[in-house]
Amino acid sequence: MLKIAVPKESDLGELRVALVPDIVARFIKLGFEVLVQSGAGLGAHFTDSEYEAAGATIINSAKALWEAADILLKVAPPGEQQGEEEMNWLKPGATLISFLNPLANPEQVQALAQRKINAFSMEMIPRTSRAQSMDALSSQANIAGYKAALIAAASLPRLFPMMTTAAGTIPPAKVLVVGAGVAGLQAIATARRLGAVVEAFDVRPAVKEEVQSVGAKFIEIPIEEDTATTGGYAKEVGQSTQEKIRQVLTEHVKKSDVVITTAQVQGKRAPLIVTEEMVGEMNPGAVIVDLAAGQGGNCACTEAGKDVYYNGVTIIGPLNLPATLPVDASKVYAKNLLTLVKYVVKDGAIDFNFEDDIVDGTCVTYEGEIRNDRIKQALATLVQA
Repeated sequence: MLKIAVPKESDLGELRVALVPDIVARFIKLGFEVLVQSGAGLGAHFTDSEYEAAGATIINSAKALWEAADILLKVAPPGEQQGEEEMNWLKPGATLISFLNPLANPEQVQALAQRKINAFSMEMIPRTSRAQSMDALSSQANIAGYKAALIAAASLPRLFPMMTTAAGTIPPAKVLVVGAGVAGLQAIATARRLGAVVEAFDVRPAVKEEVQSVGAKFIEIPIEEDTATTGGYAKEVGQSTQEKIRQVLTEHVKKSDVVITTAQVQGKRAPLIVTEEMVGEMNPGAVIVDLAAGQGGNCACTEAGKDVYYNGVTIIGPLNLPATLPVDASKVYAKNLLTLVKYVVKDGAIDFNFEDDIVDGTCVTYEGEIRNDRIKQALATLVQA
């Protein structure tokens, strides 16, 4: 019987938990033994007694839990506890499934390989219809986009919706969303529900219909180069294209009460879209919420994890917004993990079938080797630097 272990997250501010009690019960029915560290779910308001009622065994010691795991399910990459690296507690041959940020942190992937830990990175789930129910990047980005719009509305010193009163009519706020992936589309939809007038831009012309379907006007900028990966994600575009985009967006940014930026390229610095000069032309009281803050920011004035005030404009650089809504963020993430584990476990063991695109794309280390060429390249670049 495979033992699935769920530790308490050690990252500061990480309130999510990898499994919620309902999903624990489903794992138990499938024949797994589930171990949960005491207090693992408290940040997301799930108690030890709820996990026990679902069939889990509560383990007090973090080290003992990690050492017992056949499959360890986490939210954030392994960190450090009690002066020790958490990953060193895993036995060789154990499997770790978590967000690992492997392209930005290839050294940790190398360390996992050296420990002979088989690791699946949730960032690397292929963007295909077969893998859609496992796509944790999308499930968490959906929550981040929603929260970004709420932060913007709470920070803007004026109303989002149009209001007609005896004292006159108040026009609706103007919101610009840059990047129409999952987070961007949810930010658009939420801003529209709050009553704002929304327009949006994305380098991928194919998302125009999706933008319009959630109630925004799509800003069209003719781009000659290829802008999407085979998986549908946005590709990094050349400097001349980036400059063209900035030139067109300058007038739109200037007229906006709120700008929400979500443009990111996996494993690279986020593209600079809103320059300092563009911020300087915005009206006092305007708000920018930069969801790419953790990758350097789409706005030149962004500081990760901080609120910056520039020429009367508030620039907010939030980090890990899904963790601020840990109940539902944990629920959807747990479902992503359940689907993936059910998919890869066959006859009581993980089937490392690398001819399968989901297993091949997501498994980053196996039997002491790094399997992903992009991670190898990132590690080589790091060594050369």
